[in-house]
Amino acid sequence: MIKQIKIAAAQLAPVFLNKEKTIEKACGAILEAGKNGAKLVVFPEVFISGYPDWVWLIPNSKGAVLNDMYIRLVESAVSVPDDSTDKLCRAAKEAGINVVMGMNERNTGQSNASLYNSLLFINSEGKITGVHRKLMPTGGERLIWAQGNGTTLKAYDTTAGKIAGLICWENYMPLARTAIYETGAQILAAPTWDKSPNWLESMKHIAREGGLFVISTCMAIKKNNIPDEFEFKNLYPADKEWINTGNSCVIDPKGKLLTGPVDAQQEILYAELNMKEIIEAKRMFDVAGHYSRPDVFNFNINKP
Repeated sequence: MIKQIKIAAAQLAPVFLNKEKTIEKACGAILEAGKNGAKLVVFPEVFISGYPDWVWLIPNSKGAVLNDMYIRLVESAVSVPDDSTDKLCRAAKEAGINVVMGMNERNTGQSNASLYNSLLFINSEGKITGVHRKLMPTGGERLIWAQGNGTTLKAYDTTAGKIAGLICWENYMPLARTAIYETGAQILAAPTWDKSPNWLESMKHIAREGGLFVISTCMAIKKNNIPDEFEFKNLYPADKEWINTGNSCVIDPKGKLLTGPVDAQQEILYAELNMKEIIEAKRMFDVAGHYSRPDVFNFNINKP
């Protein structure tokens, strides 16, 4: 069993809707995290190539504007695999680091025009081990992303331990969490757009509930990070500087903050994880072990 590792949470802003430059920035952060000794780096929700915050600002009656923004989002999305994932894999291999990357993923296997909110898992040898697609987009997000399914609820054995991921508010879904706990995950990557105090409290609870480490990673992005060509930026209040301030953090299996939350700045956070704390936490409460009561409860994932 791995005893202790160093991990990183990349609280960064993408180059908005510019896939090539965002990939370049991501590769630089991967190499930096590896150089600093991290064995895992987790990026924010849809880091490639930006969160579609306009869904909360533009009414659905503005079809022409929404069409244009959706086209731009699809054009800046990632296919698995493609040149973008190849670059990320090469960076991961060079750095000797495992990567969890948030991205807009194009459904190239079907229509090539729908998007998923996805996590890409790359191991330290530069190999893609899997993709997780967000099960349930929230509110206005449903105008952008299709729904994932149970086939991507997995954990991956890596040089940094057993890693799984849930995206933003699907972490609030008790059965999605149960699916992850039953994989034996040791680290939960929780990329998000939510920076609220309530979110942080939930992350502490999930760390304790699952007896695992939680890495909550969110973008820190300013209004001036959005190019002027995107008119929706004018719908924000004139005095608004930050669209999202981040508040990324790392939490141990007892619900204690190891680093962060970091507010209103781009930064790569680092934390040392003592993996023995997982066993220590589960001595009293092991949600997928002695506390699971399979004689009382049945759990199943429906897979197509």
